[in-house]
Amino acid sequence: MISVLVVEDDPLVGEAHEAYVNRLDGFAVAGRVRTGQAALRFVERTAVDLVLLDLRLPDMDGLQVARALRTAGSNADVIAVTSARDLKVVRAAVSSGVVQYLLKPFTFATMREKLEHYARFRASLGDDREVSSQAEIDRAFSTLRGVDRAALPKGMSEETLAAVVSALRANPDGAPAGAVGEAAGVSRVTARRYLEYLVNNGMADRRPLYGAVGRPEMAYRWIGEA
Repeated sequence: MISVLVVEDDPLVGEAHEAYVNRLDGFAVAGRVRTGQAALRFVERTAVDLVLLDLRLPDMDGLQVARALRTAGSNADVIAVTSARDLKVVRAAVSSGVVQYLLKPFTFATMREKLEHYARFRASLGDDREVSSQAEIDRAFSTLRGVDRAALPKGMSEETLAAVVSALRANPDGAPAGAVGEAAGVSRVTARRYLEYLVNNGMADRRPLYGAVGRPEMAYRWIGEA
C-alpha cells in the first residue's frame, strides 16, 4: 500500500484529491494538511511514500517544502499538483526532486493515470538489488513518464522509439511523419506507426497541417514532458 500525504490549502480541493486517491487500489491517504509547515511536521512524525504537493501554499512556496523534505532526510516522493504553468517553475520543480507534475484543473482519470504510472515505477525499482543494465533503468523511468517500453507492440524497438521521440522533441511546434522519419532515420510509414503509438499513450498529439494541396497532412507534437 502506497501511503499519501495531500498538501492543499483549499479545503474543498484537498477533500476532492483525498477522495480521488482513496478510490485507487494500492493507495491510501495517510493525512491531509493545508500549509507547508504542517506538511513538514506531519512527515517528521509519520513516514509516507508520496506527497501530493500544491506549489502555492499560504505560508511557503511548495518547492521549498520539497527541498526541505530532502534536507530532513525524507524518502517521500513528490508529485506537484498546481496551476502554475510557468516553465521556470516546471524546471525548478524538477531540480527540487519532483517526480511528476499534475496541472490543475484535472479529472479523476488524469490523476489515476499519473498515480498508476508512479505505482509501476515503484514496483520496477522496489527490490533491493542492482539493476542489470541501462535499459532496465530506462524502462523504469519511461514507465514513470507514461511510456511503458517493456510493453512495446510487436515489431517496435526501444531504439527506434527513442529516435522518433528525439526527432519529435526537436520540433516543438510539431512536424509531419515524413520529417520525423527523415530525422530519425526511418521511413515515413515506420515513423507514423511510432507517432501513433505515442499519441495513443498520451505522449504526443496530432493536428492537421494546413497549407498543402488536397487533404491536409497530420502534424505530430511531443507533449510527454514539460
